[in-house]
Amino acid sequence: MRADLIVTNAKVLTMDAGCPRAEAVALRGGRVQAVGTAEGIAALAGPETRVIDAGGRTVLPGFVESHLHLVLGGAELKQLQLGGLHGFENLKAAFADYATANPDAPLLMAQGAEYGMLDHPVTRADLDAVIADRPVAMMSPDHHTVWANTAALEAAGLLHGAEMPHGHEVVMGEDGLATGELREFEAFGPVLALGGEAHLQLGIATGGEPDPWPDAAQREADKQKIAAGLAHCAAHGITSMVNMDGNRYTLTLLSEMEAEGRLTARVKVPFHFKPHMDLAELDRAEAMTRDFATDMVCSGFVKMFMDGVIDSRTAYMLHDYPGRPGHRAEPLFTPERFRAICTEIDRRGLQIAVHAIGDGAVRVTIDGYEAAAQANGMRDARHRIEHIELIDRADVPRLGALGITASVQPPHPPGVMDFPMEPTMSVGFAQERRRDAYLWKTLKDHGAPVAFASDWPVTDVSVMRGLQAAMTRQPYDGRCADERIGLMESLHAYTAGGAWAAHWEGLTGKLAPGLAADVVVMGGDVEGVGLEELGSVGIALTICGGRITYEGSGFA
Repeated sequence: MRADLIVTNAKVLTMDAGCPRAEAVALRGGRVQAVGTAEGIAALAGPETRVIDAGGRTVLPGFVESHLHLVLGGAELKQLQLGGLHGFENLKAAFADYATANPDAPLLMAQGAEYGMLDHPVTRADLDAVIADRPVAMMSPDHHTVWANTAALEAAGLLHGAEMPHGHEVVMGEDGLATGELREFEAFGPVLALGGEAHLQLGIATGGEPDPWPDAAQREADKQKIAAGLAHCAAHGITSMVNMDGNRYTLTLLSEMEAEGRLTARVKVPFHFKPHMDLAELDRAEAMTRDFATDMVCSGFVKMFMDGVIDSRTAYMLHDYPGRPGHRAEPLFTPERFRAICTEIDRRGLQIAVHAIGDGAVRVTIDGYEAAAQANGMRDARHRIEHIELIDRADVPRLGALGITASVQPPHPPGVMDFPMEPTMSVGFAQERRRDAYLWKTLKDHGAPVAFASDWPVTDVSVMRGLQAAMTRQPYDGRCADERIGLMESLHAYTAGGAWAAHWEGLTGKLAPGLAADVVVMGGDVEGVGLEELGSVGIALTICGGRITYEGSGFA
């Protein structure tokens, strides 16, 4: 049978150990038809076959983004971007321009505000001096802190404080009023709601569903935000993604887009289990898994947060934070309850993914997975830990022994890409603990499966910038080992490794006959450029399920 599309004259890196390299690939009916030599694949061409000459470029399986926030990222694309901006006058000018361009916006929302963007902690007074007569807020890059001006705090009902669940905080000043700093989702949720998108935050904020259910017009507006996020990801070669927040509403939007022919990537969405929930809520997770189970839209896993982040000192540590005697933060779940939750999720046959950044949070998470295995027996669960920014050495071999996936983000180590060295390193890591931070190679060497991701919109979704970060990071000091893994291993972590971590290895992640026709044609030869140039290698063509979802200008 003749191919629908052939990519030839390429350096094909299949990620398939049985046939690691090839010159061409043929696609038919949304699947990989054949992989092989240019001459052999040419025999599959017919009158209707589209043949693309890759010109010696690298061809890979479509990238698997193992940890992002698609809906939030798509919605944020039109908000003010403050990444890399420092100084009050620059901040004021940026907001002034944005306010002029958006005269009717109910909330002037900015993204990417670094913790150290001013020479002092940001307060509502700072933002009042930027704009006082309209609600103004800005989100930190890690999406765990928001700063708001007085108008926003008043409109959100937070100026005089508010009771919050454990781990979420409206920071109060000595004057009895909110300082403007809001820590974690439920604290800043009321401010985000001013912008009319609170229903899109529910999956990550409360684990709940919109009430009332959005009508067709609202769903279409939300789907347009998703479409913007999908297009942004396709331009970076992404064909599959694990969306690390969500609910039934998220799945409904994606399912509608699939039916409408508008879904351009495979998306897996979790049920978000929050500390206030009863175990019976897991019935909802099972229902989501049952009701959404196509090659393009699925669920099947439960997401939890064990702690916060280092910069706000809400990551749960085994040792005191530098300069803060007695302060280690606290886990969002007690160890005893977390073990019971993991055991029940695992008993139901669902996968678990837990945000754990501090070494204390990582240990509690491993203990929970171990308790589940002891209660239910070992199975191919592929439970995951997201981030693992710090880990105690005694816990390193436990991941491999329990089959726990290390889902890590190459752009996250301070000083590597978008996150500056300070204040993160001085706030979060004593000198002697830096050797235990971001241990990707160490974890892999001890048997832990590794999947790479960006955590977009926390950092740039660009896989190639992430790959450059992974390949160029250096030890923090002489006590730290080189934690880089090789180029092929890194590419594997962005393709086959990510697919395996998502239970997608029978569908995507490799270029092998019968698997999905998910392909990315790079803008050049990935193996032929220097490590410092990897981030500049663009995307020429992205194909998901045999459908071209992105075509670089002037290519093919």
